Amino acid sequence: MKIRAYISEATEYDKKETLPKSWLKSVSAFANGSGGVLLFGVADDDVVKGLPDVKTASEKISEAVKSKMDPIPSIELQIRQEEGKNFIL
Repeated sequence: MKIRAYISEATEYDKKETLPKSWLKSVSAFANGSGGVLLFGVADDDVVKGLPDVKTASEKISEAVKSKMDPIPSIELQIRQEEGKNFIL
């Protein structure tokens, strides 16, 4: 699978270059709608920036969803690599 398949202007996708404080709002919006995909490590201009430590980032994402959201939405975290850079879906 190529990251470019996910990058678009559709409302089902949201790009986050890093783990900003406001990303849980996107999870909440997707959980209260028809779902969606967050791309961590992808800039707003569609450039794959990657994350320096995807394992730690994915643990932070999982823990934040479990500890700060009620009810806890069903999520699936996938660590991917493209263009030599690691990112999270």
